[in-house]
Amino acid sequence: MTATATPDVLAPARLGPVELRNRVIKAATYEGLSHRSLVTKDLVDFHVAYARGGVGMTTVAYCAVTKEGRTDRHQIHWTDDAMPGLRVLTDAVHAEGAAVAAQIGHGGPVADARANGAPVLSPSGRFHAPILGWARRASAADIRRITEAHAEAARRAVEAGFDAVEVHLGHNYLASSFLSPRINRRTDAYGGSLANRARFAREIMRAVHDAAGGRIAVIAKMNMDDGVPGGFWLDEAIPVAQWLEQDGTVDALEMTAGSSLLNPMYLFKGDAPLREFAAIMPQPIRLGVKTVGRHFLRDYPYRDAYLLEHARQIRAAVRLPMILLGGITGRPVMDLAMREGFAYVAMARALLREPDLVNRLRDDATTPSLCIHCNKCMPTNFTGTRCVLVDPGTTRRDTWGKPAGYVG
Repeated sequence: MTATATPDVLAPARLGPVELRNRVIKAATYEGLSHRSLVTKDLVDFHVAYARGGVGMTTVAYCAVTKEGRTDRHQIHWTDDAMPGLRVLTDAVHAEGAAVAAQIGHGGPVADARANGAPVLSPSGRFHAPILGWARRASAADIRRITEAHAEAARRAVEAGFDAVEVHLGHNYLASSFLSPRINRRTDAYGGSLANRARFAREIMRAVHDAAGGRIAVIAKMNMDDGVPGGFWLDEAIPVAQWLEQDGTVDALEMTAGSSLLNPMYLFKGDAPLREFAAIMPQPIRLGVKTVGRHFLRDYPYRDAYLLEHARQIRAAVRLPMILLGGITGRPVMDLAMREGFAYVAMARALLREPDLVNRLRDDATTPSLCIHCNKCMPTNFTGTRCVLVDPGTTRRDTWGKPAGYVG
């Protein structure tokens, strides 16, 4: 039997119906650059920089499927008013030779109730200490409405010129919170057994697949591990991944970890920038972050490809193309992902530091990443996501934090 050759990470590849110029994807990182739920020139420039820098595809983060699903008051959701700007963004990325994906989802218990003017939704009505408030139990009507909203988001993504949608099934946003036995205490068809807890996610993926109609790629981003006691873990993630494969609703799986609700640093690894987070918070939240933030924002040791150990167990259980996320910093770890059977790699922090890293890796495979995993980029998503180590002492914070005007 002839052995399969290891793919070249920088060679063209197909993702569902889409041809990518290479296998490197700019992972979704909330940009903080939309304004009043509309695309700005800053947001377009943000993604054009990665396209120009060589990625195969860049991902526009957290395009909420409903207004009440937003996690930030300026976050894009799929309104008629947003569509012209989204088309400007996709055209600009395409002009640089890259593809562009829209990450779609519903914030659920992580949504911003005050900004949205609506209560947050959760599988079970309960008090969530991190959001300092009660979440309303999602009704059967809510589930149907939000499932259809995902389908409508996919249809609108096609209309706006996106090449793919990445459906967020992780981080304890709404679909992920249904998967979690810690958060989901329902006793109906959407709670209890794993099959029931996975029902909502599977219905969302079927709706998105049908709405996409093979015109764009469909990616599912799903947790392997919530990083909290009693949460969703690898032993349940494996069968859910297998069910998604059996359903035939996804073109690729991107495995992730952590809970934006209960343990956000579990995904990122590296330093927890408590001082920087506290500095951007209003009182009394600022005092709370300073005094007890260490219990919520924990340090985890960083190493390259830190999600590989769990992700390879999913890789062994399904035949679907998979995207390796987490600690992708340079050519050695990219090549490792290819040897391990992953079809693509997704980069975030390393590209925030160096948007042109992929081009420089093409020129010189030994190019090291300059990212030091300090995670001080994380608090900047309130003012325009960036690496704080780039151009120190300049006014880049002001330039990126104040949208330079709408587009479209």
